[in-house]
Amino acid sequence: MDFAQKLSETVALLERIAAEYSPAVFANSFGAEDMVITHLLAKHNVAVKIFSLDTGRLPVETYTLMQDVAVAYPSHPIQVYFPNTSAVEAYVNEKGINAFYESVELRKSCCHIRKIEPLQRALSAQKAWITGLRREQSPTRTDLGYQEFDAGNGLEKFNPLIEWTEKEVWAFIRENNIPYNKLHDQHVPSIGCAPCTRPIAMGEDVRAGRWWWENPENKECGLHVKSAPVSFLK
Repeated sequence: MDFAQKLSETVALLERIAAEYSPAVFANSFGAEDMVITHLLAKHNVAVKIFSLDTGRLPVETYTLMQDVAVAYPSHPIQVYFPNTSAVEAYVNEKGINAFYESVELRKSCCHIRKIEPLQRALSAQKAWITGLRREQSPTRTDLGYQEFDAGNGLEKFNPLIEWTEKEVWAFIRENNIPYNKLHDQHVPSIGCAPCTRPIAMGEDVRAGRWWWENPENKECGLHVKSAPVSFLK
């Protein structure tokens, strides 16, 4: 499939989601892929709302981009969800400010407080949510399809860029002058919380800089629990 067709089908899928699965929302974590989807939603006036999760530990570059996006795409303002203050305080006071380095269990507990619970609030009363996941990003994402049922949250989940390559993502960003996270210029392809993100070396997997102290098979925070994929596009 050439890129023009891929782009056309991506836009068509976004429009179908808005038409058939309203209310639907897009989860924007301000990575390169998410900026592509934000641009497409705004450019084609797709009636899908956007939200983001502010964990309280995001890099300063992400906050800068958050403000830039508000200016660049006023038609699609981003609603920000924060973690429960009491839960964060309890975790930090009981486990330590950086306890997530100590074990997978403690890291996932931190992710649950700062990401999963806010996500559940963001997805409540929605029929579908959209992500910027791509198949080539990680071993945990190779079996994903364009559409799947998110059993954990009880709604449909769509991955419009699932077949896009990294080269296509960046060519589209540059061609359309789309704002992006400047950490990408520092060899950080996958951006999350500041203490859990680092630059990668030449030849490393694009997700190697996320939770680099863990095995690749564990490198998900729980936002994207894998279920049986259903592909509607070829």
